[in-house]
Amino acid sequence: MKIAVSGKGGVGKTTLTSLLARTLAEDGRSVTVIDADPAANLASALGLPRAEWPEAISGLKEMIRERTGVKTGYGDFFKLNPEVDDLPGKHSKTVNGVRVMVLGGVPTGGSGCFCPESALLKALVTHMLLKKDEVVIMDMEAGIEHLGRATVQAVTMMIIVVEPGQRSVHTAQTIRKLAEDIKIPRIGLVFNKVPPGTDLKPLIDQLAGPPPGGETSPAKRAGLPILGILSLDPEVAKAELAGGTPWTGRNPQRAEIKAIIDRINEQADPGH
Repeated sequence: MKIAVSGKGGVGKTTLTSLLARTLAEDGRSVTVIDADPAANLASALGLPRAEWPEAISGLKEMIRERTGVKTGYGDFFKLNPEVDDLPGKHSKTVNGVRVMVLGGVPTGGSGCFCPESALLKALVTHMLLKKDEVVIMDMEAGIEHLGRATVQAVTMMIIVVEPGQRSVHTAQTIRKLAEDIKIPRIGLVFNKVPPGTDLKPLIDQLAGPPPGGETSPAKRAGLPILGILSLDPEVAKAELAGGTPWTGRNPQRAEIKAIIDRINEQADPGH
């Protein structure tokens, strides 16, 4: 199971990632989460105090220079596939049964940029997502910037988190199109922060067709599968406000998370 969690800023990607990870770990799965958002806070959501966070990989400048072969600066040639096999063991922390890694931000943005930091991060993600026999969940940066890079191309599923609102839906439609363009094999939606009694049918209908400007082949016309719905939970909102973990041990969202995991497993099964 190799998942990237994406969506508009503020929809609850980190909350969903942390709840999925904790539930899977509680069920006995080996879980690694990768905080790929430059505004990293996934470790806190999992219950790891700020002082104990693992160091961001992108900040290990000397190690990056050694692994990529850079000698003087950005004018140098550098290795496109640096050695990264030992990094997960050296630069991670385990909390509540979940191994946490922090990628950090690449100093130069844009899909056309290529620098030693991005080469090393791409190699790390490829290693983690293709060679490790475990559940790997990536908490991506907000929006669609990451889809212009190669860091998500190794995942087997992308979850797009949507909150009830048109701006979030429009972002989800754009993410869907770009994810299909780079051939992510499975894409699904999770509605988050849904107040009791909310009628989601108009939004589901809106998301059921092809994305605006998308291809009209039969494969593209099908709607995105709805993996599940997370109810608006005042306790989770309080935890987010305080910068703490949304996991309470008696969290009313746990049944909803388990249902989402069941749907993810169904989608990941080649027979479905």
